[in-house]
Amino acid sequence: MSRFAGTIQPTWDLETIFPGGSASTALRDHLDALERDIAAFQAKLQELEAPSTLEETKALDGLIADLQGAGARLYEANSFVGCLTAQDQHDKKAIQLDARITSLGASFSNVMTLFWNVLRLTNDEVWEAWMNREEIAPISFVLSEKRDLAREKLAPELENLVSDLAVDGYHGWGQHYDTIVAKVAVPFEEANGEVKTLSVGQAANKLDDPDRNVRERVFANWEEAWTKSEDYCADTLNRLAGFRLKLYEKRGWEDTLKEPLAINRMSKATLDAMWQVIVENKPKFVAYLERKAKLLGVEKLSWTDVDSPLGQAAGKITYEQAAEDIVQQFGNFSPKLAEFATMAFNKRWIEAEDRPGKRPGGFCTSLPKSKQTRIFMTFGGTVSNVYTLAHELGHAYHQYVMEELPIFNQDYAMNVAETASTFAEMILADAFVKNAANDQEKIVLLADKVQNSVAFYMNIHARFLFETRFYEKRRQGVLDASELSELMEEAQREAFQEALGSYHPHFWASKLHFYITDVPFYNFPYTFGYMFSTGLYALAQREGQGFAAKYDALLRDTGRMTVEELAAKHLGVDLTKPDFWREAMAVNVADVDAFLELTK
Repeated sequence: MSRFAGTIQPTWDLETIFPGGSASTALRDHLDALERDIAAFQAKLQELEAPSTLEETKALDGLIADLQGAGARLYEANSFVGCLTAQDQHDKKAIQLDARITSLGASFSNVMTLFWNVLRLTNDEVWEAWMNREEIAPISFVLSEKRDLAREKLAPELENLVSDLAVDGYHGWGQHYDTIVAKVAVPFEEANGEVKTLSVGQAANKLDDPDRNVRERVFANWEEAWTKSEDYCADTLNRLAGFRLKLYEKRGWEDTLKEPLAINRMSKATLDAMWQVIVENKPKFVAYLERKAKLLGVEKLSWTDVDSPLGQAAGKITYEQAAEDIVQQFGNFSPKLAEFATMAFNKRWIEAEDRPGKRPGGFCTSLPKSKQTRIFMTFGGTVSNVYTLAHELGHAYHQYVMEELPIFNQDYAMNVAETASTFAEMILADAFVKNAANDQEKIVLLADKVQNSVAFYMNIHARFLFETRFYEKRRQGVLDASELSELMEEAQREAFQEALGSYHPHFWASKLHFYITDVPFYNFPYTFGYMFSTGLYALAQREGQGFAAKYDALLRDTGRMTVEELAAKHLGVDLTKPDFWREAMAVNVADVDAFLELTK
């Protein structure tokens, strides 16, 4: 019996947020009001002095509440417009709205810079008393974090100037990349001889085709298409990195990783411990890649073989069947998680239709004012698509358990965001393996699981190595497209330990993550989330359904402590030491061992 109210639809409903799409008058009114409020905050904060007594801090309670409310309203509009541009890359009104929201975001950032400066200028004695006030204590971690960061940045007027110039400079380059991607077309000849022009999203789906001949033909055209756009992409990437490096220089920040580590609330010691354990265990994953090559009848895997299925675990999966499977398996871990997923499907919070014009990839975005989320992906009926759907629902659930917290405490970092999503994906992957009909199906499903480890421990490691080295070289000057491709392939060879027969030199051009302006180094947080969630999953298996409440409590704390504090409080472990990471890795290695045993 279906858990859903009728046949679920693979298209999302955006009308409940702002009716009318990119022509929405409600959205226009929302943005107009927000613009007026931001201007009022700007005027007020320019005159505001730091409180000199505990009594004076009480007068700021209303302002703090208003700033949180404005932040939620801005995020709401930004998420909505992000949905519009993703569902139709040719929606020009949505692109214009995106530019307006970027401008509003810069103005609001200026307001917050002024507010963080008020915190910076508050003397330590008043500050301590202020943070201990009952009304403020719940958000004291975030306020203290922002105060410390403000002390390491430029003077407020200079930071505001940077933010203003970034709208058409830094962020403008990021948006320019979206324009480039929308124009990239990948030709593909079907079996009947018909040549179709694929968007990058459609072509990316074909790179996972079970037929190796299809994959290799698409990949050749894919590389050629990105080669045609390489100069535009190289310009864009160089400008983004150049902007960051110059800003870091002016702030006196020497370490390129300072900002991404701070954003992710984690220490360099934790990052190093994680990579150390990964590098220690790479030979095991090389053994997997070598075995997979034998099974495919090739000497070495090509780039497109790495993620390719080793067969079909089941026939094409319908969207409704995927929803049924997800809800059922979520329920085995947590009834609350299953109920949430059911609601998301029934209320049409998910855009999954396979059609041209959509942006590639998948995401989940929060609408904090509406207390809703929206999920975007392209569902093609594969097991991998089911995992992606579960992954994005994990993100959505994370936001759901936090929705009653103060807005400041809902701002969790990318690395812990990836924890909830990857955990949800693991629930499905583990269940599929356990329920395999026979050894052949189990091999296929185990390969899917191990390929996740390969992605996080090898592919993403390559991205991290590339970006780290690119930034070091960029300090000396601009790199051309051929140098970027060479740097990318070197990183891939190292990360995969020369296990592949071919690589993807234009990966730097085709991967959106390198061009996201909000978060530099959009790579290692994924690996952290994967390994951290693997460790959590091992605990969940040991503790059973009782772990679900502990899991929810951990998720709720992700916006108000460092990852080291989070792990110490909820798991009793030290992330700066390799022990926890080795325990997590053991779960992934066990999958490799099971695969190697079954394929002897």
